[in-house]
Amino acid sequence: MKLSERLLTLFIVFCLVFLYLGLSRTNYNTVDISDTISKVNSTLKANQELIIFKSKNPFNFKDIIKNLDIVSDQDVYGIITYPDLDKSKYPAIIGVAGSLGWAEHHRDYLRKYRQAGIATVELYSFKSRNVSSTVGEQVSATIPMIVYDSYMLLSILANNPKIEKESIGITGWSLGGGVALFSGWKKIKDLISPDYEFAAHLPVYPPCITNVDDLEFVKNPIYILIGELDNWVPAEPCVEFIEGLKFKGHDNASITIFPNSHHSYDRKTDLKVVESGYSLKDCRLVLESDGTVKTKDYGFPLSNSFMQKLGLYMCADKGPTMGGNKEARIKSKDYAVDFFSKHLLVNNN
Repeated sequence: MKLSERLLTLFIVFCLVFLYLGLSRTNYNTVDISDTISKVNSTLKANQELIIFKSKNPFNFKDIIKNLDIVSDQDVYGIITYPDLDKSKYPAIIGVAGSLGWAEHHRDYLRKYRQAGIATVELYSFKSRNVSSTVGEQVSATIPMIVYDSYMLLSILANNPKIEKESIGITGWSLGGGVALFSGWKKIKDLISPDYEFAAHLPVYPPCITNVDDLEFVKNPIYILIGELDNWVPAEPCVEFIEGLKFKGHDNASITIFPNSHHSYDRKTDLKVVESGYSLKDCRLVLESDGTVKTKDYGFPLSNSFMQKLGLYMCADKGPTMGGNKEARIKSKDYAVDFFSKHLLVNNN
């Protein structure tokens, strides 16, 4: 065989392999959480309850829209903590942690919510899948996966006799902020949860880098909190996102940007560079109406875990900065409590 023929054959093989990889789905094994549940049960406090519910493992929104019947099932758990205030019913907030999992600065918000008379629910999507962190890969647990978890949990809470079903909000940080934001995408909400919706969405430094073709979101309040200097998930796309929602007639969408503040500004730690983390400052994606995500510049499909890693390799840098800013930390928690008090406590005084 001539050299030119060999090169052509190799090129054809490469294209076929690349096509196969691009069209294949990312599948997840179902994780048995019975041992985890036993340990959690032994640590519950008097004002806490364990919630176990059925969910699924979609890699992306296309899995939810097109492939949900072949997506693996997964048991997931959360822990609800009731306020000390004795009432017959409480409003509630579902909290979703970031890529590093639950940390003390997340729970600081939840304590303040309970002090205001709101029950809180820590969603453990990571531990339910034996995941400790998704930093630098964002594959082992994904935003669409946890959006699905959140709505399955919402349906459980809405039927809890201690919870006011019309007054359940959602918040999250970083990756969890993406969940709090994209749980507002009406197309997904209507598919997953036609009967229930979140009364308010509070994404804290979420990834807003994805332009949504079908930018129809629920009309309930969406309020983003983010740092001016965030180079993990930058503030500018969040401003554009909110402007886009307002242009589409969403009157309850707003944003606060904290000056001189980086990613995780609400931590009490000094600034540090996370070498393994993605810096998405110059990366923009597009979410098509069928749930497909592509890079904005090249139209490269992030259709499965391999393609997503490859796409982010071309689109994102590494080494974002994270760390606390005292003034932003205090204001962020105050603004968050004010936001949820306004929208969840209105009928619960």
